[in-house]
Amino acid sequence: VQLQASGGGLVQAGGSLRLSCAASGSNFKNYCMGWFRQAPGKKREFVAAIEWSGYDVHYANSVKDRFTISKDKDENMVYLQMKNLKPEDTAVYYCAADPFYSGFYYSEVSEYDYWGQGTLVTVSS
Repeated sequence: VQLQASGGGLVQAGGSLRLSCAASGSNFKNYCMGWFRQAPGKKREFVAAIEWSGYDVHYANSVKDRFTISKDKDENMVYLQMKNLKPEDTAVYYCAADPFYSGFYYSEVSEYDYWGQGTLVTVSS
């Protein structure tokens, strides 16, 4: 499985960005696809996750109502639409894949077997 994240950049506070994750190497049935982020000097933290069929979606409280995770099964793409960005959203964003979605541990870094290379999002105040 390979994951390729893209779409990061520099944006002013209040602005929007859409991150993309191109996934390959599997049909991704029963996978959970997640977005995580890591700010300088901080631990990697959960942002959002979506079960591959799309019926189960989860968000961190800090991004709920501002970020939307979605996927395109036909294109094997996962997206993270980010709105009303804040300086504290500045981080490297990673997409990740968990082959065995259970519905319980989607926010745990250790649950994910595959990781993309990360894309930097910088929000200026």
